[in-house]
Amino acid sequence: MLSFASYKGHSLPVEDPQRAARLLLIEDDPEIAAMVSTMLTERGYQVLRLPDGRELDRMLKREAIDLVILDLMLPGEDGLSICRRLRQAHAMPVLMLTALGGEADRVIGLESGADDYLCKPFAPRELLARVRALLRRARWTTASPNDEQSCFAFDGWVLDMLRMNLFSPDRAQVPLTSAEFGLLSTFCRKPQVVLSRENLLALMHSQPAAVFDRAIDTLIARLRRKIEDDVRDPVRIKTVRNGGYIFTPIVRAAGRDALP
Repeated sequence: MLSFASYKGHSLPVEDPQRAARLLLIEDDPEIAAMVSTMLTERGYQVLRLPDGRELDRMLKREAIDLVILDLMLPGEDGLSICRRLRQAHAMPVLMLTALGGEADRVIGLESGADDYLCKPFAPRELLARVRALLRRARWTTASPNDEQSCFAFDGWVLDMLRMNLFSPDRAQVPLTSAEFGLLSTFCRKPQVVLSRENLLALMHSQPAAVFDRAIDTLIARLRRKIEDDVRDPVRIKTVRNGGYIFTPIVRAAGRDALP
């Protein structure tokens, strides 16, 4: 059972209705779904609900979704499978909910493409903090840069900052999640500088309390699989022992003419 007793009778900050995000909650437990939906709606969000993944594709064709809150244990297709399927075509943040709290379970969730992972039972304030952090990071990573920095180029790769697209040296588009885009754009803004995990989280406008020790490492591994020639011997994102990570390429700001 969720820890929603603390929610009743307490005032939580209401989101600005002019900037209300549209959230999709995929949760099969009707009581949990109702409580979460009510709490988020009262904070100013628009909340759509599904009990499982069967109608997900139709929903995403009809609605513009800013964030998905996804339960891991669902009837039929489970949350991990749904998350992987989402990642094939969509970049919106995914917050995974589960009663499985082991670190290995959380790593598996992140490796499936989730941007954050929240264990049941949880308090309303914690859920709100996670949602706000993910939406804040998504808004930050999609904020329009100036004309001189609408793209970053490195080692033949081009990162489109306006549309969150990444293009390989052979001009193929490489899909990125919002978290992967946030990490890569942070590296492009701070190349050849050793960044600790705490530095990366701060620069990505993430929520430090929402992240456990291996979360940033899992995100690094996901990004390496997309931009490294050999993930066993990475040359672009190097690990600095007891220091963090360093993005080694020379990065230059580029205009729209750099895109394929």
